[in-house]
Amino acid sequence: EVQLVESGGALVQAGGSLRLSCAASGFTFADWGIGWFRQAPGKEREAVSCISRTDGTTFYPDSVKGRFTISKDNAKNTVYLQMNDLKPSDTAVYYCAAGPLSTWCVAYEYNYWGQGTQVTVSS
Repeated sequence: EVQLVESGGALVQAGGSLRLSCAASGFTFADWGIGWFRQAPGKEREAVSCISRTDGTTFYPDSVKGRFTISKDNAKNTVYLQMNDLKPSDTAVYYCAAGPLSTWCVAYEYNYWGQGTQVTVSS
């Protein structure tokens, strides 16, 4: 039973930092691609960061590049998203996702999704 459980979302002031965690179970964590996506009200879902299953290559869109960092701990079956210099535009529900063929940080590659954790950035 694949499960992904996000945590760490909070209300934070602009310029602040948060670290999101995603605890994974039910699959061989090291063999699957995993990523973070977010969706804000009235906006489309977007990829925030992903780790390719093939070589560990990371992806960041321009909107978060230089501010967000993805990492994972295979021993703990946990992936993290360190978010620095947060902006109000970062406000969204953040989801972690995983899949056995996930390599390019596109949503269709990810078969399993967590419930999401709310990040709210006040100005």
